[in-house]
Amino acid sequence: MPKPPAVLLPGTGSDEVFVRSVFAGPLAAFGIRTQTPAAPRGAAVVTGLLAALDAAADGPVIAGGISLGAHLAAEWAVRNPGRCAGLLLALPAWCGPPDDAPASLAARASADLVTEHGLDGALRLATAGVAPWLAAELTRAWRRHGDGLAAGLRVAAAQPAPTLEALAGLEVPVGIAACTDDPVHPSGVAHSWADALPRAVVVETTLDALGADRESLGRATLLAWLRARR
Repeated sequence: MPKPPAVLLPGTGSDEVFVRSVFAGPLAAFGIRTQTPAAPRGAAVVTGLLAALDAAADGPVIAGGISLGAHLAAEWAVRNPGRCAGLLLALPAWCGPPDDAPASLAARASADLVTEHGLDGALRLATAGVAPWLAAELTRAWRRHGDGLAAGLRVAAAQPAPTLEALAGLEVPVGIAACTDDPVHPSGVAHSWADALPRAVVVETTLDALGADRESLGRATLLAWLRARR
């Protein structure tokens, strides 16, 4: 039997290039085809990504993504349980309303930088002192978002994630990856999601590993999903 395709969504201020670099190789090795919709620009980022996932799911799919993309994939699965064959969720950032979750605060601060300093100035400030791989990812993705970046960041920062009660109703296997050295996406959130979900496993990795090998995050998520299927 052919395996369902995976439709994977990017995180806040990120893009499909990064998602593909994380997931495409590990999933292809397991015989799973990957689709990575591009994030719409500006305030349409959330509605646009949900619509792209919905359009791609002409049959059962494995939905997933990174950070905001993981939230939206889980939200879509809650609404469409019959169309979801599983979830691949990397770095979930909060549960329910964002409140003062670190990832939401970071997105709001980044939007302020763009508004106050323009894209070039914001990139200089945001990439100062960060790991070179992360600086390169931010520079490419933020430039691709262009003049819609600040609005997209603000919409993403305010978007609720599924509640733990909503997650408890999902019966599909769920693989969750967390980076233990990531203060923006605390590993405790990943474990809270897994505790709420009936069939979920967390596999931990690190940002250091991700910097050296983008596929390390995809492999961790896939391994968690395979374990959850047992």
